[in-house]
Amino acid sequence: MAAYQYGDFQLDIYNDGLDGRPPRYPVDAASLEQKAAEILPWWVQSYVAAGCGDEHTQRANVAAFHAWGIVPRMLNGAYERDLSISVLGVDLPTPLFMCPIGVIGLCAQDFHGDLHVAEAAARTGVPMAASTLMMDPMEEVAARFGDTPGFFQLYTPRDRDLAASLVERAENAGFKAIVVTLDTWTTGWRPRDLNTGNFPQLRGHCLANYFTDETFLRRLERSPQEDMKAATREWISVWGNSLRWEDLTWLRSLTDLPMALKGICHPDDARRARDHGIDAIYCSNHGGRQANGGLAALDLLPDVVEAAGDLPVLFDSGVRSGSDVAKAVALGATAVGIGRPYAHALAVGGADGLVHYLRSVLAELDLLMAIDGYPGIADLRAADIRRA
Repeated sequence: MAAYQYGDFQLDIYNDGLDGRPPRYPVDAASLEQKAAEILPWWVQSYVAAGCGDEHTQRANVAAFHAWGIVPRMLNGAYERDLSISVLGVDLPTPLFMCPIGVIGLCAQDFHGDLHVAEAAARTGVPMAASTLMMDPMEEVAARFGDTPGFFQLYTPRDRDLAASLVERAENAGFKAIVVTLDTWTTGWRPRDLNTGNFPQLRGHCLANYFTDETFLRRLERSPQEDMKAATREWISVWGNSLRWEDLTWLRSLTDLPMALKGICHPDDARRARDHGIDAIYCSNHGGRQANGGLAALDLLPDVVEAAGDLPVLFDSGVRSGSDVAKAVALGATAVGIGRPYAHALAVGGADGLVHYLRSVLAELDLLMAIDGYPGIADLRAADIRRA
């Protein structure tokens, strides 16, 4: 008998249905988003849903996937599929990972979402790219990864000693790579949140990594517990660092871990990153949260992949399904990150709901590869994909 394939998850659901047990959670992103909106506190829901400006770029990211189609190939013996990849020095069972989300901790009903995401990563083999902005310290989050590698996303602070401390802590905690975000050294213009004055971090949320860091605490006259407003003011003063190319030498000196640059959308930037010894390119426009008026990230991906040469390219922005993952891989992505939908899954069902959703995404990806005749990720990456 063939080994269990990710697509067999649908048979599990159908068999449970025969016994009168329909799934507890939806399998699709749209239904999860609707349910999450009924559960999340309004200020968390607003922050998760918000994009920049009139949110055109956010919508364009999602719509771009409809403009591409994979051409099926028959008689390729795709009875069994191999979804495994290697990236950032680790072997992974699939190309899927969970993007860094700076309020993922708030998306769980107990406000410990970072811990639940780490548990889901351990149960599925889908890595978590953990944000600097957490509700629980990175050490406690990493301790729940099990055998699944984790990546640490760095919002590089202006204080170099603090940056070094965060990276050192991530390395000591067992994270396997550092993902440096380039497009969020200041927040973009987000009318949904501006109209309600809603900025969770300024209320002290998601700052556990700062409030447990001795380098940051030395900047304060009183502890965050004694004066939260002063602590958050100090955080905002040190948080954003508009990096330059020459800063990469310093960043690279902080750790021997593989390093990816997140926010690369222009091929010239991909080439310069490669020349600076970066280990991976991360093509993303932050899901449309940071800058409105841009192109869909998916449409920029092929040029970035070409410019990256032999460097792996991670991708996110607009991914909602296994079919979306397949299209991004076919356009050259090595690994594909999913964002808002997993936040919604976490809100609806905690770690169990998130595991259900990740299995659903992987089942759709696996079944698409089976039906379209692509038995492995290398085959899918070489697929005939065209604009619709």
